[in-house]
Amino acid sequence: MIGYVKGKILSLTPECALIETPSGIGFEVMCSGSAFSSLADKQEAGLYTYMQVSENGVALYGFSSPDEKNMFLKLISVSGVGPKMGIGVLTGMTVGELAAAIATQDVKRLSSVKGLGKKTAERIILELREKVTSAAVPAQDGSPLPVISSGDEDAVVALTTLGFTRSESEKAIARARAAGASSVEDIIMLALKGM
Repeated sequence: MIGYVKGKILSLTPECALIETPSGIGFEVMCSGSAFSSLADKQEAGLYTYMQVSENGVALYGFSSPDEKNMFLKLISVSGVGPKMGIGVLTGMTVGELAAAIATQDVKRLSSVKGLGKKTAERIILELREKVTSAAVPAQDGSPLPVISSGDEDAVVALTTLGFTRSESEKAIARARAAGASSVEDIIMLALKGM
């Protein structure tokens, strides 16, 4: 598996970069939007990569950071989302925007990406909402979303089952924790009072 490619940029388009390694091998890498932006006006490149082997051949996908590559791997784990759609999503929005859309269950924002329909956006949210944390993802008003520990996940599930969004639930749980609640029951009770 090829996980990282570094070398001289021989050609660059918004979709693809041809990178020649010091050994003289040229790798054609399909780029995300941020990977393309990071390579523009440069002569040397370094990309984190994912190699797909299928009956149609071998393809290499490039990313500007390990976080972007990890988000891509999560995206393609969703049924019905292949590497080309995954690259399309990461070209249409940043990793932070995507994580925020998943954490806040913003189907409208996610389905605004070219080629991504409402049903696929809903499936991405459904399958990734437990895998994508909202830590360090800015909220709509610019303030960071509260960090929820894995121990609070039961409370999040309980509140979302009652009809609250994940974002509302996480904020209420953070307020309950700040008020001194420690057990799951106390957290849920205080969170419900604060909603």
